[in-house]
Amino acid sequence: MVIFPKNIPVNYHGNSQYIKIYYTKIQTSLNKNRKYSYICIYIFIQNIFFMGFKRWIPGIAILLIFSGLHAQKKEAENIKWYTIEEAVKLTREEPRKIFIDVYTDWCGWCKVMDKNTFNNGIISSYMNKNFYPVKFNAGQKNDIVINGQTYKFISQGSRGYHELAAALLNGKLSYPSVVFLNEDLKIIQPFNGYIKPMQFDQIMKFIGGNHYKTQTWEVFLSGYESPISREEGNQ
Repeated sequence: MVIFPKNIPVNYHGNSQYIKIYYTKIQTSLNKNRKYSYICIYIFIQNIFFMGFKRWIPGIAILLIFSGLHAQKKEAENIKWYTIEEAVKLTREEPRKIFIDVYTDWCGWCKVMDKNTFNNGIISSYMNKNFYPVKFNAGQKNDIVINGQTYKFISQGSRGYHELAAALLNGKLSYPSVVFLNEDLKIIQPFNGYIKPMQFDQIMKFIGGNHYKTQTWEVFLSGYESPISREEGNQ
């Protein structure tokens, strides 16, 4: 049994209006709720089978449009990650803030954050345009030199940690953690723990839009509405 979402026209056979309604529903839902968009497509396909053969052509056209939109969304979901050395070099040439995802290979919640938060198209698009995003493995053993300072891996028990991770996180080594740096490579704010998509969007816009310089967090939240839906944002 299919439970239809509210306000979706079912078995409506006016060609031009039908196409317009479903195109709008699909396009909007791609940015807000993926499950909702799949239901729209499922209902649309059901309706095709109830229609005469002549109505198949607009149906195929809509499905092709949906495929194109979905491909664009998947492409937009990919954050372009840099190494810390690459990001430092880039921000000197074209100043931007640097975002650093501090993770480890053994961290399960880091993988969940990759899947739910960093894979969100709204987040990845904004990150690519406004930051130099960095993936930094806190368990890596390579030396890293930044501004003449060398950071090394410190062996400690079976795992150990990297001095750069300790410096970025003010000695509070927990994973996942993220850090925002300004254009002069100074720490704006580190955040420890898993961050859900909607909350991350709020933090990202607060810092990326320089609101942190003139507003408190509470004042910013009172005037900002995230484009990420609550259902999607609470993953």
